Amino acid sequence: MAPTDLAELASWLRSPSTLARLAQRARIITLAAEGVANTDIAELAGCSRQTVVTWRQRFAQHGIAGLHNRPRPGRPRTIDMHKELEVVAATLAGPPPESGETHWSTRTLANELGVSNFTIASIWHDHGLKPWRVGTFKFSTDPELEAKVVDVVGLYLHPPEQAVVLRANEKSQIQALDRTAPILPLRPGLAERRTHDYVRHGTTTLFAALEVATGKVTDHCFQRHRHIEFLAFLKQVATAYPRRQLHLVLDNYGTHKHPRVRAWLARNPGSTCTSPRPRRAG
Repeated sequence: MAPTDLAELASWLRSPSTLARLAQRARIITLAAEGVANTDIAELAGCSRQTVVTWRQRFAQHGIAGLHNRPRPGRPRTIDMHKELEVVAATLAGPPPESGETHWSTRTLANELGVSNFTIASIWHDHGLKPWRVGTFKFSTDPELEAKVVDVVGLYLHPPEQAVVLRANEKSQIQALDRTAPILPLRPGLAERRTHDYVRHGTTTLFAALEVATGKVTDHCFQRHRHIEFLAFLKQVATAYPRRQLHLVLDNYGTHKHPRVRAWLARNPGSTCTSPRPRRAG
């Protein structure tokens, strides 16, 4: 087998986006190149021995191109244009209120329009329609939103000379969990396995400050989530950047605006806090 073919098959196996059927065929050919017997390949790849023989023959005849599915015989599927438009319009309009449905499924819409649910699924796929997915957005009513956006974005794009811009935040109530038995690692033909039950070791709060320019992170875990811990973390950040002007971008959490925190920042002009990050606007 040519080294280039082996390299391409190896890339198939590494890529998380490779289709499962192609990954299985790549594993079959790779194991065959290593001299593994067909019966053993079938066991490792999770398929029948005949499947191994078939794909080895296809690869021998057509190379890597032979591992892809062949075009299916018969006339290509066709969907009436008017019916397709009807399906799209009905999908965008949603089910009527009296139906009690929150959104269409392929079967409910198929019953409504008198077509197969496969037709509905095909049209949805072609037009990128996913009625089961819902996103959220929020309008900001802050009259100073524009000024805050300009302030924060300007700080990110054009920081002051010799200054360090940090984005600080915290993640509270992180559960420290452990499995009741060691995890069994991944093996050929076997997924990683772990016990269904676990042991709780309490919770912790992670404080972190990301240096925007370099990606460097200063972090610390505390048992509680108060202004006392946040102030201690600010002092840790200041120690990590001695004799440097610091600009911290924070959200509107009350801990960040506590009087003791503001007083400490006032006493340390080298460590300043920008305007609080504006809430996300839709």
